Amino acid sequence: MLNFTKTKIFFIYLVFISISIFCLSNFSQIDQYLFKKKINLGLDLQGGSYLLLEVDSSPLQKRHLQSKVIPLKKKLIENKIKFKNFKILDNEISFNISNDEISKFEKFFNNKKNNDINLYLDKYRSHEFDFRNINNRILISHSKSGIINLNTSAVDQSIEIVRRRIDETGTKEPSILKRGSNRILVELPGVKDPERIKELLGKTAQLSFKMVTANTSEFGNESFILKDTQEKIIVSKRIIITGDNLIDAKPRFDNINQEPIVAFTLNRLGSQRFGQATSQNIGKRIAIILDNEAISAPVIRDSITGGQGTISGNFTFQAATDLALLLRSGALPAPLSVVEERTVGPDLGQDSIEAGVVSLFVGFILVIIFMIIKYRVFGIIANIALISNLLMLLGFLTLIEATLTLPGIAGIILTVGMAVDANVLIFERIKEELRQENSNNIQAFDNGFKRSIITILDANITTLIASIILFIFGSGPVKGFAVTLSIGLVTTLFSAYYISRHLTSFILFKNREKKLFS
Repeated sequence: MLNFTKTKIFFIYLVFISISIFCLSNFSQIDQYLFKKKINLGLDLQGGSYLLLEVDSSPLQKRHLQSKVIPLKKKLIENKIKFKNFKILDNEISFNISNDEISKFEKFFNNKKNNDINLYLDKYRSHEFDFRNINNRILISHSKSGIINLNTSAVDQSIEIVRRRIDETGTKEPSILKRGSNRILVELPGVKDPERIKELLGKTAQLSFKMVTANTSEFGNESFILKDTQEKIIVSKRIIITGDNLIDAKPRFDNINQEPIVAFTLNRLGSQRFGQATSQNIGKRIAIILDNEAISAPVIRDSITGGQGTISGNFTFQAATDLALLLRSGALPAPLSVVEERTVGPDLGQDSIEAGVVSLFVGFILVIIFMIIKYRVFGIIANIALISNLLMLLGFLTLIEATLTLPGIAGIILTVGMAVDANVLIFERIKEELRQENSNNIQAFDNGFKRSIITILDANITTLIASIILFIFGSGPVKGFAVTLSIGLVTTLFSAYYISRHLTSFILFKNREKKLFS
């Protein structure tokens, strides 16, 4: 157990140096190669922005209701139910039917099989929609469960899209959490331009391409004012492609005018639709609509069949970059509004860092003094193992570019305590072995390490399981604590089992005839 070959010693310290060297990048100004990775500081340490967003699902409810119009009319016709005065309001669909056909309508509306209106009725026994009968006028609206399902879906989808948009800005380790039924908490460490983030998150980015028409009287047209020229245009409501058909979008400079534009790439279906529309409408204008605002309406000069195109609109390069970012990340299912905003200043973060560093330093020094007084030369070995443990821990955190928060600092302090516990357990076990009359130095030390390592493994593995559970079910700072503690447990086992054991064996074989423990 205490015998180390030269090869084994080489690999032990190779692992130690290879991991520990990464922690140097946090103290270096060099931003390349090994020194490119650094530990990120959380919102509580470096300051940043705190945003509480609210999801407005009312437009989503309206769109969802409108999507049921065609299936509903189809079902009414299939069931030979005559209807009239069919209207669509913001919150309900209404139409008149005869008294004799009420029961027929109720039958297909509540049918569990092949129900195009209440899709989840068969599986979940839940109505998406309810209806009321007021003097043979049927009023269809979302049920309570239907609204809840829509809200839940909208918030979950919004969280993912918000995450994509923030990640695209380069913000390290943002915290994005669901709060209540319709709110999203966003914490952005180190963000220097929160207004830009707010602007990005506030846009739904609903993109569509529609043809410009000259027929003002045609049913199904709508008017827009062009953003770039303030020209009034009439646009068909028929959608050619939407943002869902985009694969990628990037800012570019126009080869002719050198103006910022957004170059986009379409998927297969979008490419086919766009190619067909441009081929059939050469010489006509196509309007680009973003969030119900006409960005531009260029003339189609040639058919675009390659699945690639550009969006222009007197952009600045920053505006083109942001628009490309929005299109890449996808459209929000519902609008977001900022209901609360706070800025955490760097002074608070600096105070937190200083308090955490002081507590870590004081605890570290007290531990070192105690170990030297208690175990003399082996106390020094334990301290060396402790320092190596901390260096490897910081190296690992740097390697994965972890975000360090105050709970994370607490995890480092706890790691120091557990590393000391491991060495104390080993040395106390060795002292017990030395008290036995039949034990010499080498045998006692060997047995001490063998019999204590199992106990150390049990204690650390159970703690590791607890920290993994914290990481899975926790959020924000709790996850930071779990990550730091988990890595600290692994480095503790390595330093105790290899580094501490090798240094102990080195001292032991140099002083095999001396009494090393009193």
